[in-house]
Amino acid sequence: MSRGVSQSWDQIPTLVLGNIYEYLQQRDRLNASQTCRHWRGVLFQKRFFNNFKFKLHINNERQCIFFRQTICNLAKEVTIKFDYLNIYHIVKVKGILYKIARCENLQGLHFSTNAVNLTPTGDKTPESRASIEECFIDPLQKFLNRKRFPCQILNLGSIESLGSYAVEMLKALGNPEALEQLMLASIKFNSKEYEVLYIEPALLQRCSSLQILSLDYDSVNEDLLKALERVPLKKFLICIHSLHRQHPGISDTSWASFGAIFPNIDLIVTVLYSLEVAEVLHVRILRHHMPITHLRMLFCEYMNLEALDWMSVNNSNTLKSIQWLDSAFKDADNNFMDIFLRSGQDPLVMMAWRCKNLEEIVIHGYVLDPHNIVGISRLRGQTLKRLEISMIDRTPTEASMESFIEEINTLLGQKWAPLNPNNLHPALGYLQVSEDIRDDYVFDLIRRDLGY
Repeated sequence: MSRGVSQSWDQIPTLVLGNIYEYLQQRDRLNASQTCRHWRGVLFQKRFFNNFKFKLHINNERQCIFFRQTICNLAKEVTIKFDYLNIYHIVKVKGILYKIARCENLQGLHFSTNAVNLTPTGDKTPESRASIEECFIDPLQKFLNRKRFPCQILNLGSIESLGSYAVEMLKALGNPEALEQLMLASIKFNSKEYEVLYIEPALLQRCSSLQILSLDYDSVNEDLLKALERVPLKKFLICIHSLHRQHPGISDTSWASFGAIFPNIDLIVTVLYSLEVAEVLHVRILRHHMPITHLRMLFCEYMNLEALDWMSVNNSNTLKSIQWLDSAFKDADNNFMDIFLRSGQDPLVMMAWRCKNLEEIVIHGYVLDPHNIVGISRLRGQTLKRLEISMIDRTPTEASMESFIEEINTLLGQKWAPLNPNNLHPALGYLQVSEDIRDDYVFDLIRRDLGY
């Protein structure tokens, strides 16, 4: 720069500063953008926001304004976090959804909310909620109907009342061939009584790029499984709430055909709050050729030992993970198994022996014999990536327990110890908790299984 001529750093031309930004890593670019308003303004260009994902908190007004004015045109995916029972949140979500419907860059939409199941499916026009569903469905259909910049990801966040409109949403897809991920499974308001959603197989068959799908078990039948054989599924999550008499079940032949088409699929079966399903799991749900890779039994208040043994024999080639979770809290109405198989043939040990791909075992709410935990560790060794247990039989002496834990550490190749239930999520602890706390925990588990 020649003598006598000065220029402030905040006057560097936008084009020059933009070219400088291209040489920087994302973190350095963000740090540089905090220098001044001009440098920050140059940051917000599409070339610097490839595959950008944004989490929008509806209760943060400044963030909502920032999203509408700037980020909406840059983000490829957005997660909307809101209070489903707050009418002011719902009104704001409605405005955001209409904005999203006009943002060409945005192709993925996720909902994240508390109290996902506190509104009965049939309650469509509660006065206090000002027809909540109407605030969602119309703008969602506009978003889904886009042909030039189609929706690639739709996650309804396990909200039952939104899931009841799944058929309308599928029909609204302007370019169904672009849809890659679809999450329709829900957490029910009443797991014993709810509307069963029928999805025409042809609607999913049109989604020829679909890779991740979640559905309630009631919507899955043999015709739908057959239709899914024509899409490139990589992950399929099925949520089971109860057993409806009108559901025909799925034959072993249909699962065999499905498994032959998808030999490497992640098939995740999650049972929610259902003692009824837990008791007949191996009779009504599981099948010999069902390519199940993950089983999640969540707060069913019963451990079905026969089902565990049945899976270790019949699903040994596919099973990778099992989580059987219940609260440690017990009251007069709960008939928990206080000590889980102190002696005899432990089905978890047999599962560790027979299931060669098993890499995760998580058991909460049931007391396990430390001898059997050692046996599992010997059979699986370092191929068992996660062994999580919170209740263990303390009958052995303290010295013996230390010896058990030391051997397990050596076998697994990692530091291991049983978890203290008092340090776990409240839903798993010794104190009684509300249903919404338990639902939030379940919702997080489902999100993790889907990869979020």
